[in-house]
Amino acid sequence: MNYEEALQYIHSPKYSRMSLGLDHIRSLMNALGNPEKQLKIVHIAGTNGKGSVASYLSHILGKAGYKTGLFTSPYIERFNERIKINQEDISDDSLAKITEMIKNKIEEEQIPTTEFEIMTAIALQYFYEQQCDMVVLEVGLGGRLDSTNVIEHPLLSIITSISYDHQAFLGSTLTEIAGEKAGIIKENTPVLLYSQEKEAEDVIYRVAHEKNSPVFQPDFSQITNISTDLRGQSFDYRSLKDIKITLLGEHQLKNAAVVLEAVQLLNENEIHIDENALRLGLAETTWPGRFEIIHQKPIVVIDGAHNIDSINALVDNLTKYFHDKKIIAILGILKDKDVDQIIERVSPVVHSFITVTPGNPRAMKAEDLALRLADKNQIVKASQGFEEAIDLALEEAGEDGIVCSFGSLYYIGEIRKIMRSEKYDSQK
Repeated sequence: MNYEEALQYIHSPKYSRMSLGLDHIRSLMNALGNPEKQLKIVHIAGTNGKGSVASYLSHILGKAGYKTGLFTSPYIERFNERIKINQEDISDDSLAKITEMIKNKIEEEQIPTTEFEIMTAIALQYFYEQQCDMVVLEVGLGGRLDSTNVIEHPLLSIITSISYDHQAFLGSTLTEIAGEKAGIIKENTPVLLYSQEKEAEDVIYRVAHEKNSPVFQPDFSQITNISTDLRGQSFDYRSLKDIKITLLGEHQLKNAAVVLEAVQLLNENEIHIDENALRLGLAETTWPGRFEIIHQKPIVVIDGAHNIDSINALVDNLTKYFHDKKIIAILGILKDKDVDQIIERVSPVVHSFITVTPGNPRAMKAEDLALRLADKNQIVKASQGFEEAIDLALEEAGEDGIVCSFGSLYYIGEIRKIMRSEKYDSQK
């Protein structure tokens, strides 16, 4: 099996269904000899911020000298981004080799499985083969029935900001959604919880108490002396002074505070991380597609915001950094998102919209989205493709305006790739 064949197998239509549950992934991991049981893992769930927290933590652990695996989703430009060791993507050859081995196990044992379960197995097998010292594992969807929850004894469980998303699978209330996230909590394992709505916190505390697991929380009031511009942010947290990060927005300061608490808990668990590694790791963390500036003159920002909490963070950032600028939005979204609420929240800060169709079966067509925007008296054009959308937005923004592409990570990577091509790169 070569790389292209491996991707064809992983993305095969027979594996594309959504099927939450742990029976199949347990069978698959048993067939592989349970490599996950040999790994030291930090498990991260949450609606928003889990990818940023995972990236911060993996950078810090790498700087501390640990060979650190990182599993995240979805990818931005290339599939291999989902599985990294010390920020290096899994190689094409390794991906092909492990995929072929997993394919053989699935066929031998006749294990019914899904695409995400296969990806989880590939990542855990790869981290085991490469003898990782630490693994940072991001939940795909929910927590309780997510395939990453096949792990039994993480060093630490982290739960980031919880809000409304994927209600069809996770429930329609914060209590129900938090219950699914709380499913990653294991017996006698510390839990680190982002400070948030009491309704969600109460669920986490209840489940943690049932599992005899202590809960720790950051104190966001201890984030002080904040300085921010388009190059990054600096802040103090508790006794640590002048901490620097490149990720923008108030929510990234809070995510960084979560990570600072995580480092403290890991140090107490004999995972030694000194202050230099902590500072370097935070300062060097990047997270593509999250309020990322990819072009100048005009400034082009991409952001995977797609639920109301992440949209609120995006609007706050646009207001903070570009309040006096004309903002042209490129918007592509999936049909199962709360389109009307998203439009209502962003329209006060956006001058006009260009709509696109993300490359996903659940995507809302650009023309349908344009009609929804027009019905709400917004200035809007439907584009026939991503490059046309970029050209329309750049022309309308001029040199002094802002282009912001957001709504779904399923197309943000395409915008990023196009903007880095020679045609646009030469305009920077």
